[in-house]
Amino acid sequence: MNLHLHIDPHSGLPVYRQMIDQIKYYIASGTLKPGDQLPSVRELAQRLSVNPTTVVKAYTELQHEEVIDIRHGKGAFVAERAAHVSEFEKDKVVRRLARQLAVESQQIGASFEFVQEMLTTEWNQLSGKMPDSRKAAGE
Repeated sequence: MNLHLHIDPHSGLPVYRQMIDQIKYYIASGTLKPGDQLPSVRELAQRLSVNPTTVVKAYTELQHEEVIDIRHGKGAFVAERAAHVSEFEKDKVVRRLARQLAVESQQIGASFEFVQEMLTTEWNQLSGKMPDSRKAAGE
């Protein structure tokens, strides 16, 4: 499993927290499934150019939250219980994005009806329920 974790040093979030959030996101999206093995501490630390202690901290927190199981000598694996956690994470992600959309839409003065219409249009295009009019318009 080749995870594409991205660390943003300017995000204001600690690196270990960014790792936790991204791993939970991969589980919530179904990219990571129960039983999947995560990269080793050394491998992930090298790939992200972070201290191995940071990876250990992230993995320990994920283990404490019962998202992953750490099997000494074998590695870190997505826990069987993670499927239940993923529903909570999906809710959290969608709520965060909805909040961001609401705040930014209000800041620019967009009406609720306009935002709702745009969301419906984008949803339907991604679901294949309607043609992407932007492609037809040459955008």
